[in-house]
Amino acid sequence: MSGFNKVVGSYEEAMAGLEDGMTVIAGGFGLCGIPEGCIAQIKKMGTKELTIVSNNCGVDGFGLGILLEDKQIKKMVSSYVGENKLFEDQLLGGELEVELTPQGTLAEKMRAGGAGIPAFYTATGYGTPVGDGKEVREFDGRKYIMEEAITGDFAIVKGWKADTYGNVIYRHTAQNFNPMAATAGKITIVEVEEIVEPGELDPTQIHTPGIYVDRLIQGTFEKRIEQRTVRA
Repeated sequence: MSGFNKVVGSYEEAMAGLEDGMTVIAGGFGLCGIPEGCIAQIKKMGTKELTIVSNNCGVDGFGLGILLEDKQIKKMVSSYVGENKLFEDQLLGGELEVELTPQGTLAEKMRAGGAGIPAFYTATGYGTPVGDGKEVREFDGRKYIMEEAITGDFAIVKGWKADTYGNVIYRHTAQNFNPMAATAGKITIVEVEEIVEPGELDPTQIHTPGIYVDRLIQGTFEKRIEQRTVRA
């Protein structure tokens, strides 16, 4: 990796510098658009005491769920956690801290973090346990709670195609949380299906500009379907 070229040759190089106790923001929604290779590398490294910020925690045996097997995750900041038995066991057993955050609020917390906005007001969660202990203000007769932005030591992101400068395009619904996550990491790693030369991507189609990307790697992906349903 030199100059504007963000490409690295291995996942070891991509995840270099990740240490125990760090915060990792992960793109994806369910198993759609998840950074499979980066997650596998974290598993391989054995890094522990991690705070993971992601919409959910994968499933048993796949996605972020594999990091629960060796208890590498200390805290999850998530919106939905209903597909993982091991997650449930660790939560109920007091081994895993969970901060549930409404989906739109979680997306905005990432976006705000990437934009350098420390906090924002939202009506979502007011009057519920989500709002407990948070500052409340009234605007135009409606109550809002203050939510703080999120940033991470690392952000791991799954794209579809990128150029060597790190300009990224996401494909269809695999876009989900990935663009927000990409902006909110001190070090952002993007893994993609295809890397092309600068100038080959239509500038009007770029979702994440290369200025946000620190390391880029081409990977292979299983793209597992979370709940496959077919006709008889």
